[in-house]
Amino acid sequence: MRSVPASARAYILAALLCAVACVLPALRQDVPGGWRAVGLLAGLYAVCELPARCRYLGSSVPVAAGSFFPVLLAAAFLLPPAQAALVAVPGALLGRVDLRPTGVRRIWRAAQLTLATWSAAQVYLLLGGEHVLRAPDFPQAFLTAAGGALAFFLAVTALDGGILATAERLPLRTAWRGPALRSLVPHLVHGLAGLMMAVLWASAYGPLSALFVLLPMYISCWIFAQYHRERAAHQATIRALVQAVDLKDKYTRGHSERVGRASALIARELDMDEERLEMLRFAGILHDVGKLGVPTRVLRKDGPLTPDERRVIELHPEYGHEMVRGIGFLGEARAAILHHHERLDGSGYPYGLTGRQIPEFARVVAVADAFDAMTSTRSYRRARPVPAALAELRRCAGTQFDPQMVRALARALERHGWETAVTSDEPGPPGARTPRAGIPPQPAVVPARRRGNRTPGGGV
Repeated sequence: MRSVPASARAYILAALLCAVACVLPALRQDVPGGWRAVGLLAGLYAVCELPARCRYLGSSVPVAAGSFFPVLLAAAFLLPPAQAALVAVPGALLGRVDLRPTGVRRIWRAAQLTLATWSAAQVYLLLGGEHVLRAPDFPQAFLTAAGGALAFFLAVTALDGGILATAERLPLRTAWRGPALRSLVPHLVHGLAGLMMAVLWASAYGPLSALFVLLPMYISCWIFAQYHRERAAHQATIRALVQAVDLKDKYTRGHSERVGRASALIARELDMDEERLEMLRFAGILHDVGKLGVPTRVLRKDGPLTPDERRVIELHPEYGHEMVRGIGFLGEARAAILHHHERLDGSGYPYGLTGRQIPEFARVVAVADAFDAMTSTRSYRRARPVPAALAELRRCAGTQFDPQMVRALARALERHGWETAVTSDEPGPPGARTPRAGIPPQPAVVPARRRGNRTPGGGV
């Protein structure tokens, strides 16, 4: 408990006291069949949470926070608020906790879900839900269930934001924004599933029939868990490849991650959907993976490259494409890896493509690659300021770079700024964040080739 800040301890204690106040009226209530339903629903929720705690099943059973909220919402629709709130307690106390202090986290979880379930039941009653299950009117039932689910969502989100603000010292706006945007629709779906459970529970078929609602919920959880495992495996594969490149070419350490970030900034300005944006970020991160096939002595050479060495290093896009061509999930990213050194005027490599012949992803990565190379300090030269790098990109727009991508990057930097970096083993200038990039472009009379035959595009 000592590791929990005093403000967070006070917040948890206040939530716990409020939860106790919410459930105390249940001791004075005598609802026919109410305590039987409380016991059955509380036991069901606890059983649903238990597999995640099993050492042998925890990694394979798709149980996560929120997987079985429909049980709590069904309780909110079936029971008075105080009794419904009690349903959450056993499962919250028995559920899996991965981080310490586990005891405090379980108590907090129990208080949070108790308050959320109580809130859902109160709103459900205020919207007339008391009569919905007796004479089902489905338009009205949907509205009341949605109201209860929304109350549950708002309570969970508000309480989560409060604990993040007190324990992690996050601003309230930041603490609340992320969970609110991501979990509203899932909570509404849980409300619909909870309503289905409550209708079946109160019907002639009895409580056992309500269990069938959990089966499709469990299957959907399993599919979702499989998706996340696959995504985690993809990211682990990409991280391993990037680390291998960074270890081999000390001059560009960290460069790949920043090119991925700059590519994602451009993608947002181009209004790409989230799936393509993520794929473009992968393309930026892996654009130089082909350097694994280039001799280390060539990559780390301090002097000018000979024509033969230049021809060798210019093979890295093709090497990279060969390395990733069998990784199906990369999709369009493979074309970017192959063509990110093409130029609009046809003087690039490996195939000398021109204009729109160059894939869109490759045109984005080319701009992101050049920008990060110019704004990063390396052992053989210091970084250019962001405005100077943008001016150089504008100067080369139409010949080397796609003007649309250059404009998109400039707009993104105007909004978000950019963090310069040192990508060699030698210290660079002290610097952290650069000012916003929205400065009128000035001509950048800077040699286009550095470190021998290297171009401003971050490599050959």
